[in-house]
Amino acid sequence: MMNLKDYLNFLKLLIANTIKIIAFIFLFNFSLFSQQDSTAIQDTSTTSEVFVMQKSPWGAVARSAIIPGLGQIYNESYWKAPVVWGFMGYFVYVWIDNNNNYLDYKDLYIQSGTSRDKDYRDFYRDQRDEFAIYIVLTYMLNLVDAYVDAHMFDFSVNENYMTNTKMLNVRINF
Repeated sequence: MMNLKDYLNFLKLLIANTIKIIAFIFLFNFSLFSQQDSTAIQDTSTTSEVFVMQKSPWGAVARSAIIPGLGQIYNESYWKAPVVWGFMGYFVYVWIDNNNNYLDYKDLYIQSGTSRDKDYRDFYRDQRDEFAIYIVLTYMLNLVDAYVDAHMFDFSVNENYMTNTKMLNVRINF
């Protein structure tokens, strides 16, 4: 069994490593696209259009990092924001409930010393920690969804160029 000091050290290490991994991903992604090929010569007579993305993927990630679900609203995927808020709200509610039960049974165990109170204390601590992981996973999936959705915002399948038949393209705008 881990004592409280070991558990807190584990959480600090987990958070520190998660932040390092996220920072590495951001820096690595920026370094891949930081240089342009200055030797490439474009012929303006054959190039008629230059594609410009309508939505910034990193802008969507930044919005979702500040307020989960805001990146989905930025990407015009309005139905996803309440889903993110619902999951986050539920997980936070259950985390708070388990934390309160853990603190209650921790005090009872200190006072009584019975194994039943210790078992309940351990159960609620494990549940609290599990829901903390769910909160972090939901937050990270929110960021990934905002990034991918911004990249795919301009993607459209209008016509099959091999058979010149129309393809199904569904986009609902409110």
